[in-house]
This record gives sequence, structure tokens and C-alpha cells, in this order.
Amino acid sequence: MSSLNEYNKKRNFKVTKEPKGKVTKALGKTFVVQHHLSKKDHYDFRLEYNGVLISFAVPKGPSYNPNNKRLAIKVENHPLSYRSFEGNIPKGEYGAGTVMLWDNGKYKMIEPFSKTLKKGYLKFKLLGKKLKGTWALINLEENNWILIKENDNYANYADINDLDVSVKSGKNMDEIKNNENIKLTSGDKVLYKYSKVTKKDVMNYYKKVSRYMLPYVKNRALSVVRAPEGVDKEVFYKKHFSENNYLRKKNNLYYISDEKGILNEVQMNSIEFHTGRSTVNYLMHPDIMVFDLDPDEHLAIDKLREGVMDLKHILDNLNLKSFLKTSGGKGYHIFVPFKENITAKKFEQISINIAKLLEKMYPEKYTTNMNKEKRKGKIFIDYLRNKKNATSIAPYSLRARKEATVSMPIKWSELYKIKPDDIKMADALKRLRRKDPWTGFFE
Repeated sequence: MSSLNEYNKKRNFKVTKEPKGKVTKALGKTFVVQHHLSKKDHYDFRLEYNGVLISFAVPKGPSYNPNNKRLAIKVENHPLSYRSFEGNIPKGEYGAGTVMLWDNGKYKMIEPFSKTLKKGYLKFKLLGKKLKGTWALINLEENNWILIKENDNYANYADINDLDVSVKSGKNMDEIKNNENIKLTSGDKVLYKYSKVTKKDVMNYYKKVSRYMLPYVKNRALSVVRAPEGVDKEVFYKKHFSENNYLRKKNNLYYISDEKGILNEVQMNSIEFHTGRSTVNYLMHPDIMVFDLDPDEHLAIDKLREGVMDLKHILDNLNLKSFLKTSGGKGYHIFVPFKENITAKKFEQISINIAKLLEKMYPEKYTTNMNKEKRKGKIFIDYLRNKKNATSIAPYSLRARKEATVSMPIKWSELYKIKPDDIKMADALKRLRRKDPWTGFFE
């Protein structure tokens, strides 16, 4: 009976892209670890032996800490060709979910494999890209083993959670999982009645701008404005999502990690994208500061532009590089990237100090009081976007306004040519042919 019969019986190879099980010529003591997000998140640890991969499911994954004894459940043998498999196993199939090629390399047995396998004690040295040093697999009972790091020079070498990208593709689990096409439904639905813009038009817009937009939204806390019946009907602000194939969650925050995440939100009738001040991986170290200049509704546009330049001069004097965009509404936004690794508390205080300084210099023109009664004839310098859990409209995002306006990056020299709500969806697409006005933002 082939040692891969069980593997083959569990899979329908007309459906799954996993390789068929065939015992093949030895490759020379290879090992592979695959991160497998199925019903339960786990890691598959595999060692080559006798033309197959002896396989163990490790629920918590390997640990470099010798004190951590990781349960390793022996499962069916896998073919050697499985060592390069990465991708999605379809729903309904055995092991349905996402498989990442997490690590691979050679291994050396401390004692012969055939001898120690029967004893239930495998000791080996791993020469992988992530896993290194001496490890042991010890049999407890039947198929239950434990995986332990031996106490050598590599003990406590790394945290596997910091190494969660593929050694094959360089992608993380989200990017591998999202390697599918987004299917548009209800494409003929009119979302902007006044502008006669359909859901298909919106999808096509985001398909074209998503690669420009992604750097400013990737891995940042996300909230959206959805308009299921169009912007003329009821729209709602959504900050707490239901998880799906494209939306991820960390630290109780939802985020997207690739262009398909943006497009999936459009399929869910999202019009506006709002993002936070920091990435979900570095919540306590914000890196994008935002100032929203929100004028009294009767204030002349020249006064608003004057306010933009007054704020820019302060930022220039502080040696802070700044970038301008339209809001798609009635104001302008100034974005300030922070390369320096500063704390959230310091970040917030800097934004407050800048806004207060502008108010102190020109009390007749600016206010930091958000009360509308207090801003008569003035511009509200909204620094509150820089507080914890706050978000602001992302660059290139559409607005849920009747004319399908866009919050668009522009050059400083365009301030006196372009009004805050001048750029519509069609205008934004034409502007993509020009040089990016925000070149160097992340440098």
C-alpha cells in the first residue's frame, strides 16, 4: 500500500491545485513549514524521509523558546512536490483555506531517522531561512508528539510572529488569500443620481486608482461610508466590520492589505475610505499627521487658501515636509509624513501645538474650537484627526456627494487654481497621467 494513499483519498485533484501524491526520488533531507489558515490556524511541519514528507500539524507553530513544548499532531504523509505548494485550497475540500510556504531548507539528523522514528524521538538540526539550530520531535502517544527547540546558540533567536511572510513569494497570508478576482454584482445600479455614475463606474474608478491609493490605506485602521442605495438615499459610516476574505482584523481594528481589499469594499457598496494615523502593526507610533482646514460656510475661498499657506509656513519652519490635497468637500487637507519613530503622546502634542500656534498668531482668522458657533468668519484647524481611533478621508477616495467629487492629492502650486470640490471622478482619472504630486511622501 502506497504511503501516500491516505493523502490521495482525501483530495479531489480536479478541484484543488495541490499536487497529486506520488512517491519520488529522494531530494536529500529537505524540510518545509507551511502556515495553514483553515478551520483552525496552524503550521504544518514536514521532514523528507523515504521519498515522502513525514508531516505534523503544529497548532501554535514552532517556538524558539526551549521552554515551549508545542503539540505536533502526526498527519498523513505528503508528496515531496508539496514542498513548493502555496495558495488557496477551495471550500469543500479537505484542508480548505490558505497555505503559505513559511520556511524551507535542509536538515541533518543527529541520529539516523529510521532508528529514532521507531523510538519516537527525532532530533535534528534545521538549516532553514527562518528555523535554525537543533530541534526535537518527541512522541507522547499514538499521533501526538511535541516539538521542542533545543538549548543551543539559536535558542530564543526570533519570534515566529515577526516572520510571517512567504519564503516563496514574499507575500503575507492576506495577500495570498486575496489572490482572486472580485466579482461585481449590480453593476448597473446608479449610485450617483445627479452625476449618473453607476456602481460599475465606481468599481472601474477604484481599479484604476487603487495602486496609487494603496500606500496610504494599506494596513491602517479602516472605516468606510457605504451607500447601498446610492448617495442620494441613506448612507452609513461603518467602523466595525464582519470579517470576510479581504478584510483583516488586528488589535480590534479592521484593515486591508492589498488592492483587492479596496475593490471588495466597493463590491460591498463602500464609497468613501477613511484611515488612521498609524499602521495596525505600530499603533503606538503614528506616522501620518493630518490637518483639516474647515472654513465657516460663508468664508471666501481666498481666505481659506491664505489659511492653508499660513499653516504650511509653520510646518516649513519646523522642517516638516507637507503635502496638499482637496477634501472633495469644502476644505483642504494637509498631510505630514513622520519618518521619526515617535510616541503617540508626543505625536498628538505636536499636532495640538501646531494648531494652537496658528490660532495664537492669528486669533481673528483661526480657531481650534470645533463648536460651529465659535468659528463664525474663521477657519477651524482640525487637529483631532491625529487622536487615537480617529480617521480621515484617504487620498484618491471618492466622496459620497452628488457630484462624485474626489479627495485628490494636488501640487502646492495648484492651490490657487483648484477649489476643494473641483476634482470629480473623471477629472481624477485624467490626472493619473500626470506626475504624482505626492512623489517622495514615504521617503
